[in-house]
Amino acid sequence: MSTGTLERGPLTLNVEGQTLDLKNRFQQYVLPGIIFQSVLIGGAYATGREIVEYGAKFGAKGVWSILAIGAGFSLMAVLAYEFARIYRVYDYRHFLKSLIGPLWPLFDLIYVVMVVITIAVVSAASGRVVEEVLGWSYWAGVGLVIVLVGVLEAGGRQLIERFKTVGSVVLYGGFVVFAGLVLAGTWDNVEAVFARGDASYAGSVSVGFVLFTGILYVGYNLAVLPSTFFVLDYQTERRHTVWAGIITGLLATVPFILTYLAVLGHYPDAEVLGAQVPWLVMLGKVGGTGLVIAYTVVILWTLVETCTGMIHAVVRRIDANLEDLGRPVLSPVQTGALTVGVLVTAAILSRVGLIALVAQGYGAMAYGFLLLFALPLLTIGLFRIVRQRHQ
Repeated sequence: MSTGTLERGPLTLNVEGQTLDLKNRFQQYVLPGIIFQSVLIGGAYATGREIVEYGAKFGAKGVWSILAIGAGFSLMAVLAYEFARIYRVYDYRHFLKSLIGPLWPLFDLIYVVMVVITIAVVSAASGRVVEEVLGWSYWAGVGLVIVLVGVLEAGGRQLIERFKTVGSVVLYGGFVVFAGLVLAGTWDNVEAVFARGDASYAGSVSVGFVLFTGILYVGYNLAVLPSTFFVLDYQTERRHTVWAGIITGLLATVPFILTYLAVLGHYPDAEVLGAQVPWLVMLGKVGGTGLVIAYTVVILWTLVETCTGMIHAVVRRIDANLEDLGRPVLSPVQTGALTVGVLVTAAILSRVGLIALVAQGYGAMAYGFLLLFALPLLTIGLFRIVRQRHQ
């Protein structure tokens, strides 16, 4: 009896050690990418509208935009993750203070405004989806998102990590199924588009312009990166940050590619490419109410993930400030109350029209992210990362 126990002991310890090692590797290499893509894909990305605007409308030439997007996201993620690791800055306040010094409050202002605008748009999208597809009231959809996000934020970091991990499996499974169903009947048209180099929907465009469009898309979505900072403390070596950055780029680009191919299956059909929600039109052509409802569930899940990620970045920023002042961080109740307050405010703004007025400055804020985040990271950040390596 005792011999059997001794034999089983090392085996059990070895299995537990392997399980722990796999968990650590997942947190170091994959988790930041999961957080990033789960926030990125909400709203217009999940509807397919942004994929049309930044890739699919260019037809066969859209491949160049995809290459720029994948490479751009990977590069910015590698630099951001490595900078955070070297200087141990795991919230965007400390990150920007270390990167751009006294200019950091400008980023703080732009980021908070962008969060409110994004959540307002997401709230409106939630209401419209459940109203048009499920037949519920507008506020039922908005209320559902508010409750789910409030619970997640109050539940804290571990709950958010688990939710986003499960969400990514649901998301990828959904996109693979949706794209597969659409492409099953339209793949011949995809091949024809590439064979003739069709870019007719967008007119005459150069490869350089398409590449720039992809780069611009990366710039517009830099606001998503701070949402990953709270899990970067798992990374302790440069290889963690480099591979995590590459994986982040891949995870963010794969759903883009699947949607791009699905749209090309109908290219250059104006009904699909001109739709507010191209996925609903494409799935409607496949047929089946159940399929559309399944897509609606996936859409709502991505909207919840987007709100959760962006608000959590703000919560971490407030917690960091409280810690610097020697005060206790926000309690779960305070976090939940803050989250619900932000969501309700954003939802109200989206209905009364004020958000449209604020959104007129969206382009300016996007260029603000390029100037206050991308440019410093590609210059000052890269220089300090290289210098640190040689010290």
